[in-house]
Amino acid sequence: MKSPLPRLHAITDERVARRADLLAIAADLMEGGGPELAFHARGRELTGLEHYELAVRLSDSPSVRLFVNDRLDVALATRASGVQLGSGSLAVADARRLHAAWWIGRSVHDLAEAAAAQAEGADYLLVGPVFATATHPDRPPIGLDALRAVARLGLPTVAIGGVTPERVREVRHSGAWGVAAIRALWEATEPEEAARRMMTELTQ
Repeated sequence: MKSPLPRLHAITDERVARRADLLAIAADLMEGGGPELAFHARGRELTGLEHYELAVRLSDSPSVRLFVNDRLDVALATRASGVQLGSGSLAVADARRLHAAWWIGRSVHDLAEAAAAQAEGADYLLVGPVFATATHPDRPPIGLDALRAVARLGLPTVAIGGVTPERVREVRHSGAWGVAAIRALWEATEPEEAARRMMTELTQ
């Protein structure tokens, strides 16, 4: 039986993956996020070896919930708890055949994509960008109304894109089960406090 879907997702990118202080920040985030925190090993420009090494480093502690974005071979090799599939990834059914106990999420950007992912059998949806974000400056934000519409489909939704501690409450009130962030967690002045504040807003 799967453990519950984490509510706070700290996602890496290439810059984060190559930081010398990666593990120190990860330890701070774990302290603030507790058992509801998941790390996502992600980096579209990483080599396969870099992606694997990133996943290994992030899963160094036995208490870590590790998700791997796109690279299902890495997820299998590192005993990940879940995978996050993008538009160019394998089908959900193919991922399920590889590991039946994974949480399998699909990244979606609108209601039509969300409904298609639900029909495909995804366990949860990563929805965004909800707000404007420097990570995808060319992608217009979908806003809270679109997030509400996706949440009404009934699958757990994890909101991403410009989500800061100050915005978590309105995101949760818009139906999101959880939130995901890159800069707001990994580049926070005090990562432990940022994770703790997000968790407080998600669970109050």
